Amino acid sequence: MLAKTIGRNRMGIRVGLGQKSKRRHIVKRKIIKIDEEKCTGCGLCVPDCPEGAIQIIDGKARLVSDLFCDGLGACLGTCPEKAITVEEREAEPYDEKRVMENIIKQGENTIIAHLRHLKEHNQLEYLLQAVAFLEEKGIENPMHKMAGGDRPFTEGHGGCPGSRSMDFADHHAGKGDETGQRRSQLAHWPVQLHLISPSAPQYQGADVLLAADCTAYAAGDFHKDYLKGKALAIACPKLDEGKDEYIEKIRSLIDDARINTLTVMIMEVPCCGGLLKLAHDAAARAARKVPVKCLVIGIQGDVLKDEWVSS
Repeated sequence: MLAKTIGRNRMGIRVGLGQKSKRRHIVKRKIIKIDEEKCTGCGLCVPDCPEGAIQIIDGKARLVSDLFCDGLGACLGTCPEKAITVEEREAEPYDEKRVMENIIKQGENTIIAHLRHLKEHNQLEYLLQAVAFLEEKGIENPMHKMAGGDRPFTEGHGGCPGSRSMDFADHHAGKGDETGQRRSQLAHWPVQLHLISPSAPQYQGADVLLAADCTAYAAGDFHKDYLKGKALAIACPKLDEGKDEYIEKIRSLIDDARINTLTVMIMEVPCCGGLLKLAHDAAARAARKVPVKCLVIGIQGDVLKDEWVSS
């Protein structure tokens, strides 16, 4: 008969290490809950989850694995939609099979994210259990499809996708025309959203480009294609503080400076979508209505989206 040794798993929950009994130790603990209806997929919660338990999958924030959620709620304050709450519920000691039963219901992308999540946190025993579960259910391991090929940027890895290190220098080799010298199209200063004044003459009746900080580095012809003829404001929705001040500043550009159009230029990474959300919130508070365009730039400089989103 196996000894009934009692230990603690990595989450501090008492578990039986060698019991034959089928009785399980039920505990109550805190864990986050994401309201899928309220979630817009902006990704602002992702960098505030140090355990990497939240990822943007299929346009929604998802708790990839209960195992890595400490229930402290560090992600709550950054959700503009109040879609994340902390609940206290009964939970058994971690059971990979039961987790996988829930994971497979959420589709292939969530399965991939979960498997990578386990691997990157060195939970190899659980990873083997997850793979065995897929085999038992006759489900092809989607990780096999990714072997040796390019993987979509948004597919799972621990932490914020916008912080993931990538090298694509070879992709740009020999491309583009490097001859000649282009003039800067920046026509005013300052440009940082905290520092600009909506009452400044350059913004009066202007077509305004509100650009995420990284876009100018990703878009090879930023000045020629996007900045020329526009007044500029830049911000980082992930790292900058004072989001309420940003909303009020954009509202003032609409109502007080009476700008003509607003183009919001962001990167494809989830956290960058917060800048478009700020613009939408400001436009909703403004008395005037202005056309708003969304430009999404890929991490390799390609234009993924270019469309008017409101007027």
